[in-house]
Amino acid sequence: MSDLFIAASSDTPEIDFQFSNKTLTISGEAYPENGVEFFRPILKNLQSHLNSMSGEQLEFNFKLTYFNSVSTKILYSMFELLNEYAKNNPNCVLLNWFHDEEDDMILSFGLDIQEDFTWIDFSAIAIS
Repeated sequence: MSDLFIAASSDTPEIDFQFSNKTLTISGEAYPENGVEFFRPILKNLQSHLNSMSGEQLEFNFKLTYFNSVSTKILYSMFELLNEYAKNNPNCVLLNWFHDEEDDMILSFGLDIQEDFTWIDFSAIAIS
C-alpha cells in the first residue's frame, strides 16, 4: 500500500499517512468548504489499508488545532475505523492526541474520543 500525503491549505489539514511506517499524522486546521469531498478519499484509503493489515501496530498522531462541525463528523468516522481495527487487534492502535496546553476544547474533544472509542489506546500530549 502506498503512502498518502496531502499538503495543508488555508482550510484543509496536512495528511501524512505513512502506511509503510505504520504512522498516520493529521495536522493543522480542518474547515474545508466541502469536507465530505476532501475526506472521502482519505477515509477510503485508510479503510483499504486497515483491511490489508493483520495485527500490526499503528500510531495515529492527531495534531489539529481547529476543526469545524463537518470535519468533526468525518473524524468520528475515521476513529470508528481505527476502533474497529483495534477491537479485532487489541493494543494495536495508539492515538497520540497533541493539544496546546491552554486549549481546553481540543483536549476535551480528545477525552471524548477516548471515552467513545475504548479499543484505541489514548495518550494526551500537551504542547506549549
